Amino acid sequence: MSNQRNKRIVHVVGTGTIGEPLIGLLANFRRELGIDEVTFHKRTSLLTDRSKVVSLQKRGARLAVDQEVMEKFRAIGMQPSYEALEAIDRASVVIDCTPAGNENKERLYLRYGENAHGFIAQGSEFGFGKMYARGINDAALRVGEDRFIQVVSCNTHNLAVLVDTLALGPEKEDNLERGFFVCMRRASDLSQEGEYLPAPEVGKHDDMLFGTHQARDAYYLFKTLGLDLNVYSSAVKLNTQYMHVIHFNLRLKRGLSLEEVIRRIKSNRRIAVTQKNLSSLVFSFGRDHGQFGRILNQTVIPVRTLTVRDRHEVIGFAFTPQDGNSLLSSIAAAEWFLYPEEYEHRLRCLEDHFFQEI
Repeated sequence: MSNQRNKRIVHVVGTGTIGEPLIGLLANFRRELGIDEVTFHKRTSLLTDRSKVVSLQKRGARLAVDQEVMEKFRAIGMQPSYEALEAIDRASVVIDCTPAGNENKERLYLRYGENAHGFIAQGSEFGFGKMYARGINDAALRVGEDRFIQVVSCNTHNLAVLVDTLALGPEKEDNLERGFFVCMRRASDLSQEGEYLPAPEVGKHDDMLFGTHQARDAYYLFKTLGLDLNVYSSAVKLNTQYMHVIHFNLRLKRGLSLEEVIRRIKSNRRIAVTQKNLSSLVFSFGRDHGQFGRILNQTVIPVRTLTVRDRHEVIGFAFTPQDGNSLLSSIAAAEWFLYPEEYEHRLRCLEDHFFQEI
């Protein structure tokens, strides 16, 4: 038992659009990240999912399922290594990639996860824990205090890195008068069924202060650094499966030239630039050259769309590498729990796969 407690085990809950590539990345980079074992939980035994489960197991990840369905998994050729609660109890870090993170926190993690250093949930789980985006608010993480972390959504990553790069800078000096964002979301992922959308669908402004959750979450992300930013977002869903796109308009207190805007963008390793204007071409590049087909940068900016109006308004478009930026932050948060003093060094194995240009 003591040897098991000394092992660094990362357990992923869910095998969807974030969970599946996350398990694969953790398994592929296990040695570089200093992880002894990767386990993952799957809820349902589906024949259509057998191929991905077997593929993840071949990479070295170990399957955990609920006790009552263990024989169902075995009957169709998927061999579990652990029961679900056992996997949580063994884990050093649990990364929840389901839309039930808050429910699982109350039902499972607070009851059965006493041995874990920390728990991580995804963007939909508002209130799960301290909001986090890699490279934006690492300085806000507190060892021994932050045990629950919520990785913000992929579009919130995009909003945040735009504000951080163009309006704050390395000193986090607030130069933002206000930021307006229109999030043009794809209808579904290529891996999802039954999400067909016949035409663009406009969204409601459910939040009186922030419009939609993307700006709300960006606000609370920067609030962890003591910043009180004026940001507002709208959302529309488009009938495409390629990429989300954000139109941004940042009004700055002190002006910037277009040349300085481009210089700041190109100096940030977490931002990629592109001469491509079609989201399909950017998506195709990620499929062909990215890790698990993902672009790990936080945003991709088509530089030809950038303009500066009256020196104080920075306007442009940005493609969101959906899943990719959330994957990076999920792994970064896990590494922070495991190695708080050296996680920056260990993450270099992934940051070598950033793109400067797409």
